[in-house]
Amino acid sequence: MFETCNAGELRMNYYRRRCRGVEQIVRDITWRNVSANPSLAAKLLRLHYHDCFVRGCDGSILLDSTPNNPSEKEAIPNRSLSGFDFIDFVKSILEEECPGVVSCADVLALAARDAVSYQFQRPMWLVFTGRQDGRVSNESEALAGLPSPFNDFPTLLKNFQNNNLDIVDLVTLSGAHTIGVTHCSLVAKRLYNFTGKGDTDPSLNPAYAATLKTICPIPINANTTLGMDPGSSESFDSHYFVALKKNMTLFQSDSALLTNPFSARLASQLRNPRFFFSLFARSVMKMGSIGVLTNGDGEIRKNCHVVNG
Repeated sequence: MFETCNAGELRMNYYRRRCRGVEQIVRDITWRNVSANPSLAAKLLRLHYHDCFVRGCDGSILLDSTPNNPSEKEAIPNRSLSGFDFIDFVKSILEEECPGVVSCADVLALAARDAVSYQFQRPMWLVFTGRQDGRVSNESEALAGLPSPFNDFPTLLKNFQNNNLDIVDLVTLSGAHTIGVTHCSLVAKRLYNFTGKGDTDPSLNPAYAATLKTICPIPINANTTLGMDPGSSESFDSHYFVALKKNMTLFQSDSALLTNPFSARLASQLRNPRFFFSLFARSVMKMGSIGVLTNGDGEIRKNCHVVNG
């Protein structure tokens, strides 16, 4: 259906012979939980992103720190991640069914897809499986490898290209900001001190900036949250690109998409829902194959939080 970077190593229905029904089990558990807690979709999709952009999609984001090694979880961009308990729960069910067979990395990739797909009651993209789990997780690598909400366009593009993703993937995957929330602390500089002179980012829609200031007054409350996509932050749709065109997105990295001519044109086209869903499927599948470990390069963790003893 779509090309992926490691299509020869990952494949559909990888577990068919060793653990029948893996995909169905993950889907059923995920849909049941997203039905009760719709915010889980954004949490799992973000967890999948943050895993793949550091060491590839190897489940390294799930590892806990050890006494001599702070893990990726400790990096500032990852401290607000959640969904770990859910991945643990799914993994525990699969361990009962098929001990030592299904990787944590595959559980995360499947659950992220299924969580987003619940809204549509059908899978929104294919997930090729066969990933193995990595044994290394390092805070400093997460700090260096993750895209930042404060990045300009050239920095963002270089980060994506370093992961075998291109400008189309950068713009399209930014559309994941159509669901979920962030915190006032991440937009405070844009609102109150953009250039260090007590000013507001001029690229922000003035009326939207005024609204944000009422939600995030000084002193900033780090616990106050904002919907990533105004008026549509619980629905996976193309509205993010509508908001982007109106300069009503939260991060500098969002606004940066409008500073490149090709990126800005593509962002306008992605306001079409069918076009966005099609390109998102292609790009998230490419992302899901970044740096995967297969054929004995990794392990199948018994517990997603620790490497096997």
